[in-house]
Amino acid sequence: MKKILLAAAAVCVAVPALAQMNPAPTIAPAPTADEMKMPRPARAHGIPTALAIEGAEAANATCQGNGYKTTAMITDSAGVPIVVISNDGAAAITQRIAMSKVQAVLKYNMTSGEVAAKAKTDSAMAAEIKANPMIDTARQGAVPIMAGGTRVGVFAVSGAPGGDKDEVCVRAGLAKIQDRVK
Repeated sequence: MKKILLAAAAVCVAVPALAQMNPAPTIAPAPTADEMKMPRPARAHGIPTALAIEGAEAANATCQGNGYKTTAMITDSAGVPIVVISNDGAAAITQRIAMSKVQAVLKYNMTSGEVAAKAKTDSAMAAEIKANPMIDTARQGAVPIMAGGTRVGVFAVSGAPGGDKDEVCVRAGLAKIQDRVK
């Protein structure tokens, strides 16, 4: 999956015409014929779809109540989206920013806010983040979803004027569902 996402990012960077058609593409291009021949493994461990929808809606409702048009994304433990819900009027790019926050959580095994804080004082880490096309900029607003001591997914929000405000919405959405996460 990471190879597909990296290929999609490369295509988006390499093909300016694609950006002209859609200035903020949020999904990878259609699979190639070779990709269609590959095995299709099951999705990684994650929370049930209905629970993910409930959490994402609660996060977006919190942000909307604060006047922010956001996107909430919940992924499985490998970072594959289970749900992506954007409030009416949310910018399309918020979906990509939410995914970059998810990628930071997955790579560094901490909240994206902790990643952002550490990158401010660790120049090597900041350079590594900048060189990673799946993250590029460390931003607050994503947290791991835990069941016991195991990460079962990642919850991200993007669109508020600052990751600290996004994280408030993530925490509200996660609080709504955490007792049912297994």
